[in-house]
Amino acid sequence: MTTVDNAVYKDGRRTADPSSLDETFELMRQRAGMAWIGMYRADPDEIKAVSEEFGLHELAVEDALRGHQRAKLERYGDVLFVVLRPARYIDADETVEFGEVHIFVGPDFVVTIRQAESPDLRRVRRRMESDPELLGLGPQAVLYGILDEVVDQYFPVVAGLENDIDEIEDEIFSGHADVSRRIYALSREVIEFQRAVQPLVGMLEALQLGAQKYSMDEELQRRLRDVDDHAIRISDRIGGFRALLNNALTVQATLVGQRQNDEMRRLTESSLAQSEEVKRISSWAAILFAPTLVGTVYGMNFQKMPELGWELGYPFALLLMLMMGLGLFGVFKRNKWL
Repeated sequence: MTTVDNAVYKDGRRTADPSSLDETFELMRQRAGMAWIGMYRADPDEIKAVSEEFGLHELAVEDALRGHQRAKLERYGDVLFVVLRPARYIDADETVEFGEVHIFVGPDFVVTIRQAESPDLRRVRRRMESDPELLGLGPQAVLYGILDEVVDQYFPVVAGLENDIDEIEDEIFSGHADVSRRIYALSREVIEFQRAVQPLVGMLEALQLGAQKYSMDEELQRRLRDVDDHAIRISDRIGGFRALLNNALTVQATLVGQRQNDEMRRLTESSLAQSEEVKRISSWAAILFAPTLVGTVYGMNFQKMPELGWELGYPFALLLMLMMGLGLFGVFKRNKWL
């Protein structure tokens, strides 16, 4: 059994706790009261029973059975079908967990079908039951209570995302290695959150526009305007988060580019310095090699060498070695190798 709470109300007060849907339908008709049926991941048989009793449109029932719907509001005759995407922030994983709740609102009934733990509709029911005057305004008051709860749960999500963005801004300028990955992941969470919140603004405006046509109480209209203000404020904040994250990604890319350019410049400077050292070493090696070459030739101890019998042969050899060294030194100096 997936019905988690099932009650019949009269003038805003709980008058019966039926043990089955059939009993709910019977008591609702006998007492001319309002039925509020809360289900959690309802099975097809229960949804079919509710659909047959309240004459729910087949397209709305199909959406409720299929699940994974976007936030929306649709009217089928005198029945409203509302899909909401509640959210909660998971601090440990820095993620936003989304739920889904389907709401059928008729003239004398409300059926809620949760697909996840969020939102806590028991808290909504307790709150509404503690205010019989508000609950006495009928099914539209229950819809207001659920909308208010869902929007209120968005504020901790906004605070969590804002804290993550502040941390990212600090990490960007501290050169944290994984900040780009974190920005991208958080951007996806913000986009999903925006998809859940943004339709809600239009839904609340549509409810207010139809207030006169569907005889909505003035107090409920005021309360819905308050919820609408909160939803608009949250939607604006989310738009600001997307802009901040886009800017953060641009700044991070710029800083990474600058760091890469700095590293390339340091490598280039190091390479140039090494090249200069190689030039100097090669130059001195060449200068020292020239006299060594002459000395090596005369050190071969051959008997028939032209200069061996020449009186000035030895000074000439020394002078030749000196001139070769000085000549190479001059060439390397002029080419700025030394």
